[in-house]
Amino acid sequence: MSEIKITKPELLCPAGDLERLKAAVDFGADAVYLAGEEFGMRTAATNFGEADMRVGVDYAHKHGVRIFVTCNTLPHNDEIPRLPFFLEQLADIGVDGIIASDIGTIGLVKKYCPKQELHVSVQSGIVNYETARAFYDMGAKRIVVARELSLEEIAEIRAKTPKELDIEAFAHGAMCVSFSARCLLSSYMTGRDANRGDCAQPCRWSYSLMEQTRPGQYFDITETDKGTYILNANDLCMAEHIKAMCEAGVYSFKIEGRAKSHYYTAVTANAYRGAIDNYINNPDNPTPQWVMDELEKISHRPYSTGFYFGVPKKEQTYPTAGYVRSYSVAGVVKGYENGMVVLELKNKFLKGQELDCLQPKQEPFILFANEMYDGDGNAIDSAPHPTMTVKIPCDRPVAVGSLLRMKTE
Repeated sequence: MSEIKITKPELLCPAGDLERLKAAVDFGADAVYLAGEEFGMRTAATNFGEADMRVGVDYAHKHGVRIFVTCNTLPHNDEIPRLPFFLEQLADIGVDGIIASDIGTIGLVKKYCPKQELHVSVQSGIVNYETARAFYDMGAKRIVVARELSLEEIAEIRAKTPKELDIEAFAHGAMCVSFSARCLLSSYMTGRDANRGDCAQPCRWSYSLMEQTRPGQYFDITETDKGTYILNANDLCMAEHIKAMCEAGVYSFKIEGRAKSHYYTAVTANAYRGAIDNYINNPDNPTPQWVMDELEKISHRPYSTGFYFGVPKKEQTYPTAGYVRSYSVAGVVKGYENGMVVLELKNKFLKGQELDCLQPKQEPFILFANEMYDGDGNAIDSAPHPTMTVKIPCDRPVAVGSLLRMKTE
């Protein structure tokens, strides 16, 4: 393993819209990646029009956070004429970097966004130091290494490339079953092109085996009567291995999930902020248990460490398409007045219920709703109406934007 150690790694978080961008910034991101209305790999996300992008960039920059815009689809001929204008718009808005994979797009980025950093996307399939150096020679400031690499392989790339070239790697989120996220399965089965941001995720569907001469007669590949999810990858979670990733030369820790919720963005940003800060303060400290507990409170598939410690065996896939969901958001904190938390209700809860309070860049704490009041100060026994104002006594101030959560199990 390389001896290189990065003392202040970057936490890079996703944002599918302006609300999620602000959550990423507030809860601890050093940088945020997002997409415009074209040329990004997540059409399922709301994404950013010009106006929202300008607001988002301004908000991020005021908080010392950088913004990177994905331009990492494989554009077809009819899309190319629109690309220069889009890139000029990004330059005018003042984004900090452009993430691209297509070589032609990379050339246009260098031409129309000369002041922005060029980041080469995971879609480019970078698995060796020669390719990494080639992209550096083309003007790349950063490469996003392929998910198929081990930490040992990343360390060798770090050792054999210019130190000015940043290495970004995925630390958390969904894993794609295809090589470097390039897949035709969705196109074949649904007509939705994964390489242009419109993946239908057929790798998450249930499959059974059928013999050619016995049409309609299905044979289970596993012991379950629901078929087998042979393509269904576990989610990635490297929160316990920040030190190992840093020692391999990873500079930017990337959280997957531009199509995920505001809640997911806030929790993952806060948890990895805690894990990275813990490493910075003392590299030999284990990751705090509260960080790992937090990552169990979001909707996720079973976790694994992907390919980082070698090629995964059968534990990389799991026999269901479902997610683990153990918490939901009770309300969003709008203020703290006269010893009470003021929140906007998201989901019904009852008097006496245990709530889990997540504040930006802090370890969460438990709050009991032993007393509850509506917006007019009337005592209530339940909070049943979404968006209603609810006040709960609390002996400590709670930051605006904090989330109150409740167990759903």
